[in-house]
Amino acid sequence: MISASSSGSFKKTESFLGFLKTDKMFSGLPAGGRRGVDALARATPRDTGLAAHSWGYVVEHKRGRHGVYWYNTDVEGGVSVAILIQYGHGTGTGGYVPPRDYINPAMRPIFDELSDQVWKEVTNG
Repeated sequence: MISASSSGSFKKTESFLGFLKTDKMFSGLPAGGRRGVDALARATPRDTGLAAHSWGYVVEHKRGRHGVYWYNTDVEGGVSVAILIQYGHGTGTGGYVPPRDYINPAMRPIFDELSDQVWKEVTNG
């Protein structure tokens, strides 16, 4: 037989768990989404400027999952121009445009910022 006993109060634990249920720690996601769009727009190589001005984001909160998703609406021939720039591509005349990693360096500070912000909310909850 196993038994357990406790003394004192679980008030702090209950308060912390109540805070986690509010999802308040994710309140900074929309602002992070906007900062990400700005960072991507600044970092996107410009020919016409269309790809740079085609960034957007969406914040999702559903069934315990929270996230920011960035997208680019500049599509040519069914392919995202942002992806073509990031990963390189062949041309219609047999040439090749090498990849240019601009997304990861632009977004790293945004990811770090959002992660730090959520962690701060959790630990201060």
